Amino acid sequence: MRSTILIIDDDEKIVSMLRRGLAFEGYEVMTAANGAEGLNKMLTAEPDVVVLDVMMPQLDGFEVCRRMREGGSTVPVLMLTAKDEVENRVKGLDLGADDYLVKPFALEELLARVRALLRRKTDQQDHNGHRLTFEDLQLDNESREVVRGGKRLELTAKEFELLHLFMQNPKRVLSRDLIMDKIWGYDYSGESNVLEVYIAMLRQKTEQDGGKRLIRTIRGAGYILRGDV
Repeated sequence: MRSTILIIDDDEKIVSMLRRGLAFEGYEVMTAANGAEGLNKMLTAEPDVVVLDVMMPQLDGFEVCRRMREGGSTVPVLMLTAKDEVENRVKGLDLGADDYLVKPFALEELLARVRALLRRKTDQQDHNGHRLTFEDLQLDNESREVVRGGKRLELTAKEFELLHLFMQNPKRVLSRDLIMDKIWGYDYSGESNVLEVYIAMLRQKTEQDGGKRLIRTIRGAGYILRGDV
C-alpha cells in the first residue's frame, strides 16, 4: 500500500510544493491548514508520517506534537520551521518530534527525510510485528494463532492471510482489487465472488459467541477493520 503523508502547514505555497513533490514520489497526500484541523485529520486517517510546521495560527506545531504524543500517537513527525535556534530544535525533539528541517529547504532533502522516517517505522514494525492486536482480537504471525475474547479461532490458511492483511491496516479502507492482489494475486482465475465468500466465513468465525462485527463493508470502496458502529 502507498504510504500516506499528512502536511500540516498554513503556508499555501509550501503546501502546494510539498503536495506535488510527495504525490510525484507515489505517496498519498493529505493537508491541513492549521493545527486544529491537523489533529482532527489525525483522528480519522492515521497517516504514516506527519510533516508539521511550527509557526501556525490557533495551535502551533509544538502544541500539535505534544497533543499527538499525549494521545498515544506514535506516527513519525518531521517538523518544519523558519527558526534555526538550537533551543527550538531541542524543544521540538523533546516534545516527541522525530526529525527537524529548517526553512528554506530543498524538496529533495525533505523527501529523503520522509523516506528515512518510513524505513525506521517499517523496521520497528518488522521487529514487533509478529503479534498484532485490534480491540479483543489477537493474531500471532509466528504461531499462526488467532484469539478473540480469550477463545482460539480455527482459521484456514487463506482466512488467516486475509485477517492478517486487515490487522496490518486497521481503520483503513482496503479496496477489493488490493485485497485480491495481496491474497490471491492478479493472475487469479477462480470464482469472481471468492473474496465475498471468505469475508463471510471470516466474519462468522470472528463473530461467534456474540462478538461484534469488526470487518465492515464500505459500499463502493471495499472493506475496513473498524470497531465502531
